[in-house]
Amino acid sequence: MDKVRVLVVDDHEEFRHSLESLLGAMDDVEVVGRAGDGRRAAELALSLQPDVVVMDLHMPELNGVEATARIVQSSPHISVLVLTMMEDDESVFAAVRAGARGYLLKGARRQEIQRAIEAVGSGEVIFGPGIAERVMTYFRHVRARPTAQAFPELTDRERVILGKIAEGLDNAEIARDLGLSIKTVRNHASNVFAKLHVAHRAQAIVLAREAGIESGEVI
Repeated sequence: MDKVRVLVVDDHEEFRHSLESLLGAMDDVEVVGRAGDGRRAAELALSLQPDVVVMDLHMPELNGVEATARIVQSSPHISVLVLTMMEDDESVFAAVRAGARGYLLKGARRQEIQRAIEAVGSGEVIFGPGIAERVMTYFRHVRARPTAQAFPELTDRERVILGKIAEGLDNAEIARDLGLSIKTVRNHASNVFAKLHVAHRAQAIVLAREAGIESGEVI
């Protein structure tokens, strides 16, 4: 099994070295680079093409959110895992909108960090326990807004698919609900992601819920 190639980004040198040592002790992880600011992180991500970038948010030159957006835009196959002290809603959702696939707080245990790197490296989306609860709380309390003009580029079917995704359903569950094949659902979901210019489900969910999109009737 190939090792997950990781770029470590943090402006605190001592913490960065500690994190490198922690990751270096993992059998399935290889640290291929390090950066102390967001601008350098974006440059190294482009040249090194790591599988995962472990990204702090509060950094000089270019903050972690902007660096994440640059990395995902130039190399959408690279997964960004945020590892930061910042746990406010604005930071969490800004990172997700920018394309981050994972969000952990500093102080996470070794096992949590390893699992998160493996998860985002394989294309999954993962949040630390405290962050996951904040995300779910946000979704439960977000106020629905008129959606007539939301995402006019989507077809009616794609809007229904997006609503199901916003409920947290996976492709198999959506297929069962709508009486479609998983392949058809997957194709519709890919079209939705492309039209909304998002890299993965978490970004689509945030956009949908903020726009008040909810699951509609079967069309």
